Amino acid sequence: MANRLTKIYTRTGDDGSTGMADGSRVAKDDLLVCAIGDVDELNSQLAVLACHVPDVFIPSIKTIQDKLFDVGAELAMGQALIGQKNIDWLERSLDELNQSLTPLKEFILPGGGLAASHCHVARAICRRAERSLVSLNKDKTVNKELMAYINRLSDYLFVLARAISKAAGEDEIYWQSTRMNNE
Repeated sequence: MANRLTKIYTRTGDDGSTGMADGSRVAKDDLLVCAIGDVDELNSQLAVLACHVPDVFIPSIKTIQDKLFDVGAELAMGQALIGQKNIDWLERSLDELNQSLTPLKEFILPGGGLAASHCHVARAICRRAERSLVSLNKDKTVNKELMAYINRLSDYLFVLARAISKAAGEDEIYWQSTRMNNE
């Protein structure tokens, strides 16, 4: 791969705008830029997660990171890169992980060890990215498969956090409802 970035700073964003893939410039707080930023933050959190999980989980995390880069590219270029096959992969992976877990009878709180906690943070960021995409979709049509992928990804990350907790021998933390405790 040739050197694509010879200079990191350009000073062109000092006015609060950023360059898009098509050469246009938009405000850094534009809904599109916010959605791309949330996806980037999610990808970065997955990198932190990958530093703390058992090796068995790393290939799926890396696959998701690649797909999230595609999500960002799709948003920036307006060319569909996420499709049903990506959603299907997430659903199969989610089902495989979930098979080894005990069925949930109560809500769990984020926690279950350091790695699982990082995964819960990734899940929460994913939900924020999804909210950003919903807001963006009101102004500019977003690929429905991309929307479904991000929605399914948050489900996957919830189950992944549970699987990581189990692999680490950590207990899940169950929500103790104030209402239930007062009865």
